[in-house]
Amino acid sequence: MRNWTIPSVLFLLCIFSLLPDQGRNIHANAAFNSGAPVDQPKVEEKIGAVPHGSSTDSDVAKREAESMSRRTLRASAEKFEFQAEVSRLMDIIINSLYSNKDIFLRELISNASDALDKIRFLSLTDKEILGEGDTSKLEIQIKLDKDKKILSIRDRGIGMTKEDLIKNLGTIAKSGTSAFVEKMQKSGDLNLIGQFGVGFYSVYLVADYVEVITKHNDDKQYVWESKADGAFAISEDSWNEPIGRGTEIRLHLRDEAGEYLDQYKLKDLVKRYSEFINFPIHLWASKEVDKEVPVDEDESSDEDDTSESTSSGEETDDEDAEKGEDEKKPKTKKVKETTYEWELLNDVKAIWLRNPKEVTEEEYKKFYHSLAKDFSDEKPLAWSHFTAEGDVEFKAVLFVPHKAPHNLYERYYNPKKSDLKLYVRRVFISDEFDDLLPKYLKFLTGLVDSDTLPLNVSREMLQQHSSLKTIKKKLIRKALDMIRRLADEDPDESSDKDKKEVEESSDDNEKRGQYAKFWNELGKSIKLGIIEDTANRNRLAKLLRFETTKSEGELTSLDKYISRMKSGQKDIFYLTGTSKEQLENSPFLERLKKKNYEVILFTDPVDEYLVQYLMEYEDKKFQDVSKEGLKIKGSKDKLLKESFKDLTKWWKKSLASDNVDDVKISSRLADSPCVVVASKYGWSANMERIMQSQTLSDTGKQAYMRGKRALEINPRHPIIKELRVRVAKDPEDESVKQTAQLIYQTALMESGFILNDPKDFASRIYGSVKSSLKINPDAAVEEEEEAEETEAETSAKETDSSPQTNDVKDEL
Repeated sequence: MRNWTIPSVLFLLCIFSLLPDQGRNIHANAAFNSGAPVDQPKVEEKIGAVPHGSSTDSDVAKREAESMSRRTLRASAEKFEFQAEVSRLMDIIINSLYSNKDIFLRELISNASDALDKIRFLSLTDKEILGEGDTSKLEIQIKLDKDKKILSIRDRGIGMTKEDLIKNLGTIAKSGTSAFVEKMQKSGDLNLIGQFGVGFYSVYLVADYVEVITKHNDDKQYVWESKADGAFAISEDSWNEPIGRGTEIRLHLRDEAGEYLDQYKLKDLVKRYSEFINFPIHLWASKEVDKEVPVDEDESSDEDDTSESTSSGEETDDEDAEKGEDEKKPKTKKVKETTYEWELLNDVKAIWLRNPKEVTEEEYKKFYHSLAKDFSDEKPLAWSHFTAEGDVEFKAVLFVPHKAPHNLYERYYNPKKSDLKLYVRRVFISDEFDDLLPKYLKFLTGLVDSDTLPLNVSREMLQQHSSLKTIKKKLIRKALDMIRRLADEDPDESSDKDKKEVEESSDDNEKRGQYAKFWNELGKSIKLGIIEDTANRNRLAKLLRFETTKSEGELTSLDKYISRMKSGQKDIFYLTGTSKEQLENSPFLERLKKKNYEVILFTDPVDEYLVQYLMEYEDKKFQDVSKEGLKIKGSKDKLLKESFKDLTKWWKKSLASDNVDDVKISSRLADSPCVVVASKYGWSANMERIMQSQTLSDTGKQAYMRGKRALEINPRHPIIKELRVRVAKDPEDESVKQTAQLIYQTALMESGFILNDPKDFASRIYGSVKSSLKINPDAAVEEEEEAEETEAETSAKETDSSPQTNDVKDEL
């Protein structure tokens, strides 16, 4: 019995030693088979294959299919706990950091780009690190599986070791790249965002189970998996196809995230967020193509019968020969077939990273059309490509569009998006920043790309940082320099002395009239800038353009106006109104034109606000010629004041109820009898009209800002001379008072003011017409005859009763 005891014990020990491994294998296989699909997918040729490796066998394909279809952690994997509370993390990510789910793809592509940057940097000193064949290709691939609801993003970057997986994906906001940058700063300048951090966890916005398959040159291929439930698992990868080097992230999408299985949606997201990534981004995209396939025998016989029935028996020897040849060729038909191929999504290069001297005009034009989504053939009016250095380093390209954006001024104070995009290391961040450009420069198209811009835990939200103020200041300066250069290079903007030289020396007239085109489209933005931007007001004033009484339909600048000012002229004269034609015929310009003074004609409503902020330029003050304070050199009106003193005093008393502060001799009239002038600090007639048209205008404020008015008379005009004689003869004559009131109301309307009582003015005009026609002022209007009125009522009654009669006839 003892002889059997020892062998039996040894036999049992061997059995027990084998049981744990078998149990684990049975458990793992059970987990795999629980979600195994019926149809096993076929692995695409060369996708993730090791160069010169063996082809994928059926067992590998089966294990990979099982891996991709599962949504539970493998029992055989090594389990770990996250170092932060995942429930709190998810709450922060979903509710705080990311306002839309689309950015998950941006984060993953950015991480993939950083991993590729790492391996490329290391390959500078060790070329063999890239490997051979497909593994050496530095690219990003996106693939989707609609049936299994899986989205895969793969890169051939540096990959991660098991330790990297635990450290980078197990610790919240831990960036492996940040440590890598610190390590490499001594030997080189490597600026990377970070391979994995909080950005990686944005995948759980759209996925409920995530797999990360990674292979580092110094370690084996591993799989990291998690459901974001507080734990993750890592296991050596023996079921997926070897990927050579790099990382593949598989997102098992939630049911509500099905839109991300649409290839057009993915294309749009890549174009929006990652268009300028340094590395090519490919999408495994489907398309339909026409393919010829053999025709079935049944279909072929039907076609033969049809052809025989239509031939009508007229066959020749040549037709028989052709028929014999046709019978030798197999008959085919065209059908639609769906094919798949890798499609490049980011073919537009980041030209702002290049030296501006190396970029051609055609490249700038193409880049502008891509950035602005402008499909016309027009090129931008101007562009500026520069690099800023200092506390904040960034590169930028700014474009002046050939046409004002749609609804630019209608949405001026409520812009939703800007045409200036902010990038960080070629990754799109946002186009909804109010701090990068002031509102008046929102028409600019372009981008800013910074390597040093500080970020908080999400790329989507920038901190309120002084760096943005620095960037804004530099962008404004460069933008204004670009616009000024556009004016300087325009031959039409040259001074009169230099214009001939420019025309003779210039062989290319493309730049002629470009600034006038800019001004007609976007000039209002410059005016708004003068109102809003105190720091750059003088620089913006140099960009102002307007028409004057001497410009002959062409635009002129303040510098040109000052250069043409008469000797002794201290002020810049201007007049505001609704149109150039109205202003040119204004009585306010009569004396100024005769004395050869130049007057600026402002016809844009915003000009009224402009001159309130731009009160002087080059030590020359602005003077509205329709307001008090106008001084014209050489005027001798002081000698006439005494002789017209009685008239002005009498007229002022008569107009006391019309808010007239004074009646005096005018120095600005030549042909008109009189004009109404606004007070120096009150509203002009044009401004009154603008304010009265406002929907929410304050009538109380209007009465205050309207100010007092003054009636200026022309002592040389015959009407005024005769009125002086009549007043001196009989100041209480009622007809003289009526005439004086009518003259004032006419002058008020001619000066651009709105009459408070149009009915009274019309009555006075009709009374004057009666007098000129020698009609008795008391003549009454004839009354309408009663008979006619009765006939009209009778006909109206007959008309009303006719439908009823017709209705009775219809009933009968």
